[in-house]
Amino acid sequence: MTGKHRRIVLVDDLRSFTDGRVAQVARTSKAGIEALDRYRGHRLDELWLDHDLGEDDTIWPVVERLEQAAFEGQPFDIGVVYIHSANPAGAAKMTQALRRWGYHVRPAAGSPHVGYQAEAE
Repeated sequence: MTGKHRRIVLVDDLRSFTDGRVAQVARTSKAGIEALDRYRGHRLDELWLDHDLGEDDTIWPVVERLEQAAFEGQPFDIGVVYIHSANPAGAAKMTQALRRWGYHVRPAAGSPHVGYQAEAE
């Protein structure tokens, strides 16, 4: 996709992209919903989702936002939803829920593109 700025959102409490791709990173489900809402009405090329977001937070509020939009007949325009969670049960439930509403979902657990990095404070 040369010459086009790709729109990518990563929702993960700890990990980042290791390949240097430009993405909006959300560390909580609340921030994930806010990121999605910023792309409302625009194409989002990739959405990367982790399941467990630290403390008592999970990805489910984000998944529910995606489901609600599809239920209302206005699903988010997302090229691919990558599920990179290391939680197999959570990843399976996320995949099933999002595919049910027509989102294109790909499993990406163990992806070399997402990993732990020391971030500048």
